[in-house]
Amino acid sequence: MHQVLVIEDEPAIRNVLKVLLEAERYRVIEAESALRAEIESRSHKPDLLLLDLGLPDGDGLAIIRRVRAWSPVPIIVLSARAQEQQKIAALDAGADDYVTKPFSAPELLARVRAALRRNVRGADQRGVLTFGAVRIDLEKRAASGADGEIHLTPLEYRVIESLARHLGAIVTQQQLIREVWGPERLGDSRGLRVCIMNLRGKIESDPHKPRYLLTEAGLGYRLRAEDA
Repeated sequence: MHQVLVIEDEPAIRNVLKVLLEAERYRVIEAESALRAEIESRSHKPDLLLLDLGLPDGDGLAIIRRVRAWSPVPIIVLSARAQEQQKIAALDAGADDYVTKPFSAPELLARVRAALRRNVRGADQRGVLTFGAVRIDLEKRAASGADGEIHLTPLEYRVIESLARHLGAIVTQQQLIREVWGPERLGDSRGLRVCIMNLRGKIESDPHKPRYLLTEAGLGYRLRAEDA
């Protein structure tokens, strides 16, 4: 289940978005201010942000820039600001899409699906990774092996997605921690090591001699898929 952070100060609009998204089986997190947006984005690490630019305690453009400093999460701006230069400013700040209010519900949901697909394809053009008998569908967040379904936690999916965006290349520990846990956890590598160990137990036939999730001593980790 994908998590969507709705950043909107109008309760009525938040409620409408919550109903729309939950009907499509998204988990919704809400923030009514710029301060709460930053707290929720760092603590929940959502899969997508729906952001109103006009917030009572700050401008949405600043939120986009701050989030972009540590995360590639898709950001869709949902705003009453309809002038071209305002749209350009949001896109230049790092937003992925811009929807003006009032909005069409089917169109908004289509844009959400498209943004999530683009994010997955940015990690892996097929959206599916194969590790021997193990198959992970990043878009559907489903994993299976020779013995059936494999349960991956949301944290484990985020680590796999971050590594898959650089498939075959070294990803440093600090980069992984920044993208998955947030910049405030940069000094804490223990959680990453535990997550890597758990992932190897789920995708490697011999976790002590990994073939796919490799450690690069002193640097970080490298992910290799079956056909990469």
